Formats: sequence, C-alpha cells, structure tokens
Amino acid sequence: MVLVLVIGDLHIPTLTHDLPAKFKKLLVPGKIGQIICTGNVCDKETYDYLRTIAPEVHVVRGEFDENTHFPLSLSIPHQSLRIGVVHGQQIVPAGDADMLAALARQMDVDVLISGGTHRFEAFEFEGRFFVNPGSATGAWSGLWNGDATPSFALMDVQGPVIVTYVYQLVDGEVKVDKVEYRRPDPPKDSVETAGGGRSEVPAGW
Repeated sequence: MVLVLVIGDLHIPTLTHDLPAKFKKLLVPGKIGQIICTGNVCDKETYDYLRTIAPEVHVVRGEFDENTHFPLSLSIPHQSLRIGVVHGQQIVPAGDADMLAALARQMDVDVLISGGTHRFEAFEFEGRFFVNPGSATGAWSGLWNGDATPSFALMDVQGPVIVTYVYQLVDGEVKVDKVEYRRPDPPKDSVETAGGGRSEVPAGW
C-alpha cells in the first residue's frame, strides 16, 4: 500500500499567500509516501515545503512555475499500474474528457492526473481513471467566476485498485469524499511484459 498526495495549482505567492491552515494540519510528515503535483507550485519555498511532507516528490511544470526544469509530463509506475501526470496545457478545451482519454492512450497509462482547471474531478472513462486534484489553495482561475474551492486528493494505491479520498474546504470545514477505481483485467490474449508494458501473445498460449 502506498499513500500518494495529489496536489496542484497552489499559485503561492502569485495568487494567494499560503495553503489553508486546516489543510496544513492534515499534511503531516510520516504518513504520505509520495507526492504528485500537477504544477503551478510557483516558488522554491512551496516546493521545499512539499519535500518536508514526503520523501518522494514529482512535479510537472505549470505555466507560472519558476523552475523551468520541471518536466511537462511524467509517467510513474505503481506496482501493476502506470500513472501519467500533466499540468493540463495539452488539453483543449480544458478538462475535456475525450482529450484526456486521447492523451492517456498516447502516454499508455492506466491513470492520468492533470490540473489547470482549479476544479476537483475524479472519474473513470474508457477503462482508465482520471484525477484532477483542483487547486489546493482555492486560487482564482479565469475559467470560472470567483475563487475555486480549495481541494487536494490522497490516493491509496493497492495493486490494481486505487481508493481516492478528496479533501475540500467548504464553508470553512474540511469535507471528505471517496472514489474507487479498479483497473480492468487485461484481455486474455495479452500479457504483462517484464518491463511493465503489454504485449500480444499468439492464441492458444
């Protein structure tokens, strides 16, 4: 079991000064094994803060990130699952399910994590799982009227199953919801290769 914090679009200090205090109380070192960030961390201090929470931090580059060395996309293996990460600049219109599915096929991932919209989403589509953690600070987005609802997600990865807990700050209180995804079994005429990819085998094997 691996507990993964999925977070993004913090926009500190460009659009807001800090994470909500009630979120900070939840994000304590020692419980989270890995962080996946969808970008727009913005400054080094915020990145360093994330590194105090978990020993392994993966970040993709958002349009407001100071660090130009963050990659535009990542593919992270998790046991039998492959998780892809992008900020979301590649998705037009923003958050479009068909475009997300096309990118997931292109990246050959079971789970695609993206950001950019500042709105939490978690849904299954065409056998793959899509997660957008929203904006952890509730930073303003030009896509919507007004500020976003602050949110982040914790993913409990258990082999082919991911249980995702979404944390949202609503009217000053933390609300938690759960979404579960199980990767469909591969077709009988395909096998997992040693490198984690799938390859076809002749019928009758």
